[in-house]
Amino acid sequence: MSTVATKKYKVGQDNVTFLGLDLHNPVFFISGVIIVAFVILTLMFQASAGDFFGWLRPWLTTQFDWVFMIAGNFFVLFCLFLIVSPWGNIRIGGADAKPDYSYPGWFAMLFAAGMGIGLMFFGVLEPVYHFQNPPLGIDAGNIDAAREIGMSATIFHWALHPWAIYAVVALALAFFHYNLGLPLTIRSAFYPLFGERVWGWLGHVIDTLAVFATLFGLATSLGLGAEQALAGLNHLFGVPVTDVTKILLILGITGIAVVSVVLGIDAGVKRLSEINMALALCLLVFVILVGPTGDIIKGVFVNLFDYVKNLPNLSNWVGRDDTKFMHGWTTFYWAWWIAWSPFVGMFIARVSRGRTVREFIICVLIIPSIVGVIWMTAFGGTALSQFINDGYTGVTETVSAWKPELSLYKMLEPLPLAGISSFIGVVLVIVFFVTSSDSGSLVIDTITAGGKVDAPVAQRVFWAIFEGLVAIALLIGGGLTALQAASISTGLPFAIVLVLMCVSVFMGLRATTR
Repeated sequence: MSTVATKKYKVGQDNVTFLGLDLHNPVFFISGVIIVAFVILTLMFQASAGDFFGWLRPWLTTQFDWVFMIAGNFFVLFCLFLIVSPWGNIRIGGADAKPDYSYPGWFAMLFAAGMGIGLMFFGVLEPVYHFQNPPLGIDAGNIDAAREIGMSATIFHWALHPWAIYAVVALALAFFHYNLGLPLTIRSAFYPLFGERVWGWLGHVIDTLAVFATLFGLATSLGLGAEQALAGLNHLFGVPVTDVTKILLILGITGIAVVSVVLGIDAGVKRLSEINMALALCLLVFVILVGPTGDIIKGVFVNLFDYVKNLPNLSNWVGRDDTKFMHGWTTFYWAWWIAWSPFVGMFIARVSRGRTVREFIICVLIIPSIVGVIWMTAFGGTALSQFINDGYTGVTETVSAWKPELSLYKMLEPLPLAGISSFIGVVLVIVFFVTSSDSGSLVIDTITAGGKVDAPVAQRVFWAIFEGLVAIALLIGGGLTALQAASISTGLPFAIVLVLMCVSVFMGLRATTR
C-alpha cells in the first residue's frame, strides 16, 4: 500500500508558492477565502448572524441527535476492540521506532491540547447544573440520586466518548503517516478505502471539511476561555465585562499564541503544556487538600462506579424523555469533540511515534478518562458538598442564574487563599487558550500545506490570527450560542467522515499483518 501510494503522490506535489508561502492548492485557498468571508459577513450583519445561529443549534441537535449518539458509541467500542485485538502489537513508526517524548511530556501535551479550557470551564458548572436539573427522569428533590446522576452525566461527557473520538483520528493519522509514508493530512487516512482518488477532489473536500471543523471547534473553546478568563479578571480586579474587553483579551492572547507558534513545538507548545499541567496539578491538589478531602477521595471511586452503572442509559438515544439534556448537552458535546478531532487527533499523532497501537489507545483513552474523573470529582464534588453539607449557595445561585463563566471562582471563594487560587485559575485558562490556539494553527497549517510539517512559519501565524478573529466574530454575532452552533454544524458531516475513518484504519491494520 505504501509503495503504490508514495510513488504516485509526494508531500507538497500540489503546492504552489505565493508570496513566499508554500500552500496546498486548492485546500488553502478555498478554506482561507470562505473563512475570511465568514468573519467579514458575521461582523457586518451581527443581528442576522445571531438569529441564524440561534436557530441552527436546536435544529441540528434535534434532527440529527441519532447520528451523534450512534457515532459516539461506535467510536468507544472500536477503540476497546483495538486494545484486545492482535493488531494492538503494531508499533507506530515501525518495529524499531522509539518514542519522541517521555510519558510526562506526552501526557502534558495530550491534556493541554485536548481538554484544557473545557475542564476549567465545565469542571464546576456541569455537575452542579445536572444536580439541579437531573437527566434520566431523576427527581431533583432526591438529593443523593441527583448528586449521583449529576456526577455520572458530567463524567459521561468528559471520559471515554470524547477520548475515543480523538484516539480514532490520532491513530489513523499516525499509522498512515509513520508506518505507510503518507502525508500527515486527513485525506491520507482514507487511502485503503478510496485509493488514488484521495489525492484528487475527494481528498480536497475531506481536508477542507477538516479545516472548517478544526477552526470552528477551536473558536468555540477560545470563546469559552475568553468568557471565563474575563469573568475571573472581573471577579478579582473589577475589569468590565464588555464586548470591547472580550475582543481585547482574545487579541492579546492570540498575540501570545503567535509568539509561541514562531517558537515551534518543543520551545512553544511543549513548554507551555508542561507549565499548564504543573499549574493545573497544583490547583487540583490545593482543592483536594483544603476542600472536603475525604469526600473527594471516596467520590473518585464512587463516581467511577456510578458512571459505569449509568453509562448504558446515558448512551441510549431511543425513547428518551430528557431530550433537553440530550440535545442541550450530549449532542453538543459529541459534535464539539468531533469538530475538535482533526486538530487534537493530528496533534496527538505528531507526538506519538514509537508507541504500540495498544499502548496508544490505552494511554489516549483510559488514562485521560480516569484523570477526568478525578478532576470533575475534586471541583464539581467540592461545589456539591459546599451546597449539600455547608449550605453555601454561591455556586448553585450562579448556575441557576446561568453565569457559567463564574462557577469556578464561586467554588473557590469560600476556600482558603481564594484570591490566589482564583488568579491561578485565570492564568490556567489563558495559558490553555494559548496552547490550544498554537497547536491548532500548527495542525490547520499542516492540512492546508498538503501534509508538510515544516511549512513557512508565516502560514501558521495566518491561521493563529484567524482563529482569534473567528472567535471574535462568533462571540459578537451571537455569543456562546453562535460558537456552539458553528461547532455542531461542522461536527455533523465530520461524524460520517470519522466512521469511514474507522473502517479505513481496520483495513490498514489488517493489511499490515497479512
